[in-house]
Formats: sequence, structure tokens, C-alpha cells
Amino acid sequence: MSGRPIVVVGDVLLDRDITGRAGRLAPDAPVPVVDVADERCRPGGAGLAAALAARDGREVILVTGLGHDEASDTVRSLLPPGVRLAELPLEGSLPVKCRVLAGGRPLMRMDHGGGRTGAPGDRVLRVLEEAGTILVADYGRGAVSAVRSAVQRAAQRVPVLWDPHPQGTRPIPGLRMVTPNEREARWFLRRHGADRSGSVEDADDSLRAHARRGSLLAERWQCASVAVTLGARGAVLTRPRCDDPLYIPVVSRGDGDPCGAGDCFAATAAAVLADGGLPPEAAGAATEAAASFVAAGGTGEHAIWHTGRNPSVRGPSGPRPEKPHRLEDILALANAVRSRGGTVVAAGGCFDLLHAGHVQFLENARRTGDLLIVCVNSDASVRRLKGPGRPLNAAADRVRVLAGLGCVDAVAEFGEDTPQALLQRLRPDIWVKGGDYSVRDLPEAAQLREWNGQTLVLPYLEGRSTTDLARRAAGSRT
Repeated sequence: MSGRPIVVVGDVLLDRDITGRAGRLAPDAPVPVVDVADERCRPGGAGLAAALAARDGREVILVTGLGHDEASDTVRSLLPPGVRLAELPLEGSLPVKCRVLAGGRPLMRMDHGGGRTGAPGDRVLRVLEEAGTILVADYGRGAVSAVRSAVQRAAQRVPVLWDPHPQGTRPIPGLRMVTPNEREARWFLRRHGADRSGSVEDADDSLRAHARRGSLLAERWQCASVAVTLGARGAVLTRPRCDDPLYIPVVSRGDGDPCGAGDCFAATAAAVLADGGLPPEAAGAATEAAASFVAAGGTGEHAIWHTGRNPSVRGPSGPRPEKPHRLEDILALANAVRSRGGTVVAAGGCFDLLHAGHVQFLENARRTGDLLIVCVNSDASVRRLKGPGRPLNAAADRVRVLAGLGCVDAVAEFGEDTPQALLQRLRPDIWVKGGDYSVRDLPEAAQLREWNGQTLVLPYLEGRSTTDLARRAAGSRT
């Protein structure tokens, strides 16, 4: 940690949740009657982002507009001790967002209030000058506009992450990361346009389309990276003129309230950047944190400090007594999945000594689609690639171990140095690789494009490798 605070800049709202049970309709209109059981208030908008950023004991300063109304006083009293205020003047009342929920699901929302944010004073400007990292949570209610020039100066020396909103201002140039969700990315692309031809169909919901939107926006906004969040599907991280996006799947799954997940993503990513992390590290940690936040109940359950557990990986539906390894059976399985509208994923490697890095990679690969086929190198192929003494485990053993993983649906062996001939038969919708590869350097990428397939690079678990395991094992035999 840099020792300097994370400064959160943006509009605070007062969030009020009225929860209860709806078991009957009103006699005078076909609307549900909610028997109220509880009512809770909490800071929303930039206030929630600041609370999330401060949850691990960090020093956080919130720059926002607050007035002299009851809602502003309530927000001041509800902010956690780790968040200090640097207030902008607010003429009028603080916006209040009231949700009515039954059975954990929103029935309606009522908004009222709203004022105009005034010019910053000396303390606010000094806070921005001394910031270690800045998180902009722009809800379009004036706080960001009031300090925009000061944030732009700060972006020349410290990491700035921008969580945009359609009603907010355009992100400034030079940002480290911008974090729109998929709906916002579509909207911004329509509004701000693109410098390059061949834009994306608005209805296209593929990972390639989301990555393309992020890359075009990163170019247009002149920022280092754009992370497009996809809810339960995870996120894609991309850069200007990028053809090898990083897809980050969701690990923790749950049916909790998604309200506040975007603030959790932005706050977590800002904390990683504050510690000197790179955008891929920030996006990976943020995706996991946001998913755990939702799985633990979201803001409705006061789950800000909860952490989720990783559930087991789901396999394809239907009975499956054993996993196929004959190519004809694998092709039949893949065709059956495609006929139901599913996505076929393939991943490849030697998998000589299966370790935690392999397992994480394969679990993440499975989450990108509905069927995962692992293409494993034969013994002769491994020997040519790795040298004498390898493989440590024969192909039959490696196939059996891989087939024992719940995330793997089929295993196919190939004898060439690359799986291109096998891929030509399988024709997967997605081909995944792990580690520090670039898509443009993978020969399989051009091949996948022949049938409109997509190549993805997934995060790699640092510090795990077969070579290191073998070396440590050899050193212990004394």
C-alpha cells in the first residue's frame, strides 16, 4: 500500500430498502400488498463505493456533495469509521432512492430529492492533490463535474479508475481503468461512436462483441484499459486496438441482490491499483469480489464485509456415466450440445503433473461455455516439446486424471506438436489458453476464425508449474 489514501469522488445517495412479504393483492387494485418487516438505510452511489474501499482498513476520503437536509445528515451518520468526508456544498436535498422488496426481490423503486453541487473549496482540492489513488463514481449529479479539472491533473501522476454512468460526464483521458457494465458499454458506444470501422451489432451478446466494445471505448476515451462487467458471466478486460482481451469468469455464484455489485467491482479494482497492481490483477480480484458480494446477499443483507465460497463447477445437464475419449463419441457429444444452442469450449496442454494452476485454468475454461473438451498431448508430442525425461506420466494416466475432474466433459489425445488438426475436427466455439500468451501469437487463433470461433486467454495461477514441481520432488530424494 502506498500509504496515501484512496479518494472516492462522486455522488452519494441515500438508499432505503423496505422489505417484507407479499402474499395477497390489494382489494382496490391488482397490486401486491407488502407486509413490512424491516426498513434499512445505507449510503448509496459513491458512498457505497467508499465503504467498500475501506473494508480492509484502508484510509478512504470521500469527496461528495452534502447539504443540510435530513438525508444528508443520515448519510453522514451511516458512513463507516474508515471513511472521512471532504464535502462539496449542496444546494437542495440529497437524492433518496427507496426500494420496496418482497421475498428478496424488488417490486418497485421511488426516487425523490436532488440538489446542485457547488464549487470545491481548498480542502477538497488539497485532498485530490494528496491522493494515492482516485476512484470516480459518477452518477451524473454534479459532484464529478465540480472537480473534473482537479481529477484530470491528478491522473497524470496517480492511478485513476472511473466507474461511468450514462447520466454522468465523459471519462477524462489518461485513466488507468474504466468499468462500464455491458448495458452501459452499449450505450456509450452508441453515444460516443468509434474511430474504427466495423463496429459491433448492438444485439450481439458474445464475449467477442463485449471485448470489441471495450476496445473501441478504450480507444475513444484514451484510457489504458476498459473492464466490461458481465454480471454472472464475469468480465472482459481490454485495451485500445486490442485483439487479445482477457476474459475473467465468475467463480462464486449466487442468487443474491446484485444491487451494489458494480460499486464492489470498482472499489476492489481501485484497491489493487493502489497497491501497485496491474489492470489484469485488478480486474481479476474485482470480478471475484463482486461475485462473492452478490452470493453473500449484496447490500440487502449488509454483505459488504462478507466473502463468498467457491461453489462446485456445474457439469452439463443429463446423465453421464462416463466421459468419452474416442473422437467419434466426443464429436457426437459436441454436436448434441450445439443442437441445444450450447457453446463448445476446447482447451489444450500437456498436463503432465496436474496442479492447482491446471485446475483453476480448466474450471475457468468450463465456465466460458456448456461443454469443455481437453486436448492433451501424446507422450511423443510431450517428449518433442519438453525434452528427454518427459512426460513424467504416460498419456493414459494423464487422460484418466483429467477425466476425473468435474469441470472436464471429454478428453481427446493428439500426437502433433499443436492441436490444430484435432481442432479442425472438433471446431469448438471457443479455444482457451492460460498464462502470458497473446492471442495474435497463437496459431490456433487464425484457425478458429475460419469457423467464426473465438480464442481467449485466461488468467494463470502464479507460482505453479510442472517443471518446478518435478525439480522440488527430485531435490527431496536425499
